[in-house]
Parts: sequence; structure tokens; C-alpha cells
Amino acid sequence: MDTPPEHPDQETTEAAGALERYLGNAIRELRQRHGLTIAEVADRAGISRGMLSKIENAQTATSLDSLHRLAQALGVSLSALFRNYDVPEGSAQLVKKGEGMEVVRRGTRRGHTYHLLAHEQGPTKLFEPFLITIDSKDATFPVFEHPGTEFLYMLEGSMEYRHGQHTYLLTPGDALTFRGEVPHGPEKLIELPIRFLATIVYPTPVET
Repeated sequence: MDTPPEHPDQETTEAAGALERYLGNAIRELRQRHGLTIAEVADRAGISRGMLSKIENAQTATSLDSLHRLAQALGVSLSALFRNYDVPEGSAQLVKKGEGMEVVRRGTRRGHTYHLLAHEQGPTKLFEPFLITIDSKDATFPVFEHPGTEFLYMLEGSMEYRHGQHTYLLTPGDALTFRGEVPHGPEKLIELPIRFLATIVYPTPVET
């Protein structure tokens, strides 16, 4: 009994079509970036101009050998043609200068300004990055305690910062990392205004 011929399923067909469209766009973009015509690239790669036009418009599949010759004609490696294929989209959050959300933390009503530079969606908070400004000698000095790790990076001014039983002199370019559950906070303001980044990284919840 003869076995019926196999037909590619819809998912395989769609994946092949997506690859052809990606390669066509990548080849066209490289060609145009270098100011080359279809005729010039086709002649360099040793393929017909009609074939190259079909490849760029995702109207035909092509062999690895032809892709290799096209890559050489465009002055890139074969792997460079696939560099951005099937890359996860991901997501990013942009906060433009001066657009950070101003927040009030416990004990920081006077002399401290906190701008939250990113906020996470969902019930679990993994990190909080702040831009902190201290512009008053009369600023109060709260003592903070929280889970996780905190990272400070000084941008402007200078101060002594206490963490537990130790104090650290922080000037522009200095970085300080410490455990958040140990009491900490500004100890002495030396040069105003003071600006620094503070990023709190919270423990990752343990799944049960």
C-alpha cells in the first residue's frame, strides 16, 4: 500500500514564510545601505536579477549556497544575515529626564526628594531605582531598614553615609553596596546639593 505524500503543516509553512520575509528584508536593507542596485548585487553573487528580486520580496526560497554568495556580495558573513532573526521582542520602560515619579518615603518629608525611575507591573516588586536629591542642610536623617540589597552611586555633592556601625564618605563617582536589613541612611551632609542613585534589589520570592 502506497504511503500518501507528506504535506507541511500550517505552522511549518508560516515559519518558512516568516524566514523568507526576514531574509528578503535583511538583504534589501544591506543592499540599499551600501547604495547598490539589484543588478550589481546579482552580478557579484552570480544569480539572476529576477531571482534576487524574488528573494527580496519573499516570493521564493533560496539555498544556503545562494545566501552565502549574496552575503559575500554584500560584504557580510552568512551568520550576519540571520543575526536579528527570531530575537525575542522583550519590553523596555523609558523614563525621560525630569519625568521620574516623585514619591515620599517614610521620614523624608523635609529636604529629601525621591524620584522613582522605574516601576514594575504586577504584585511582586523585584527592584526600585531612585534618583535622590538632598538640597537642605536642615534635611532630616531617617534610618531605613528593608529586605534585599541596596546600591548607591554618588552623582553630586558629598556626605557621610551610615550602614550599621560604619560610616562611609561618599563623593561623586563613589559606589556603596550593602544589605538593606541593616539600619542605614545619611549621617552627615558635607557639600550640597547632593544627588545620588539608589537601587534596591529585593529578594526573589521562593515558589512553593
